[in-house]
Amino acid sequence: MVYMAGVLSFIVSCSFTVFYGYMVLAHKPAEVKDGGIKYKYHFVLVPEEMDNEYWRLVEKGAQAAAKKYGVLLEYVGPKQANIDVHLKTIEMAAVSKVDGIMTQGLDDQFTPLINRVIEQGIPVVTVDTDTENSKRFSYIGTDNYYSGYLAGKALIADTKGHANVAIITGSFYKNHQQERVKGFKDAVKSEKGIHIIDIQESEISRVRAAEKAYQILQNHPNVNAFFGTSALDGVGIAQVVEQYKKPGQIYIISFDTLPETLEYIRKGTIQATVVQEPYEMGYGAVKLMIDLINGKKVPSIVHTDTRILRAKDLPLTRGDKAGGGK
Repeated sequence: MVYMAGVLSFIVSCSFTVFYGYMVLAHKPAEVKDGGIKYKYHFVLVPEEMDNEYWRLVEKGAQAAAKKYGVLLEYVGPKQANIDVHLKTIEMAAVSKVDGIMTQGLDDQFTPLINRVIEQGIPVVTVDTDTENSKRFSYIGTDNYYSGYLAGKALIADTKGHANVAIITGSFYKNHQQERVKGFKDAVKSEKGIHIIDIQESEISRVRAAEKAYQILQNHPNVNAFFGTSALDGVGIAQVVEQYKKPGQIYIISFDTLPETLEYIRKGTIQATVVQEPYEMGYGAVKLMIDLINGKKVPSIVHTDTRILRAKDLPLTRGDKAGGGK
């Protein structure tokens, strides 16, 4: 029985390795038969969630740069957020001897793996979320502390410095989410009329964000403002607020510009959102990687633009009057 268990474990392990190896090795940067295209480099972009709309924009930017500079770019990783799968994908990309790896550095588990990959001679660029204590060559993405700080200042301005705030964050443990919460707290801490009532975790889930928003409103009827630190948090919060509260009773500031988020802003359910530049992150990451491989000096940190967007900043739709809008 012990022997059989060992054999089974070996088979499962090999199957897992072959599965991930196929994802990366299937397109090694040799001549590709389809059209006979030759690529100069082979990079892998590993997102937190492959089907996440935000990460699809990162991929779109990276693919545009890849096409321009003769790069074979693979976009592989967990379909839904899963740290173990994420780390394993990076590991297998390194085993496959790709020319460069671009990935999020979500928490401290990424540091030793990134360091090992770099020691093997494969450069790593972190995108969107940094691992400052690792040996990664460069980070490109939002200054997450500053983005949280901007959100806090926007809330102060929009509520005239009086709000009982609940924060729903994508994760208590991921670096970028922690930084956004910290920046927000620092922005509002000197405001006597701003009180943070509760902080809950959505696990990067719209459904979970809605559940947490509902619980907060039940447990804390005095809450009249929300800050959602990930794209799906704002959408989940808005769904609950529309169902249980009158428009304008609850202030919401969210993250990113998903189509649902923009629609909620147009309707007045969400008052503001923090805008990032995922396309530019992807495009810039590929350029940084090429420079690294060619021996050029690259900046340790490249912060992409971050700003606050409100209804007045949205383009007019057919139903809006010129100069108007709600």
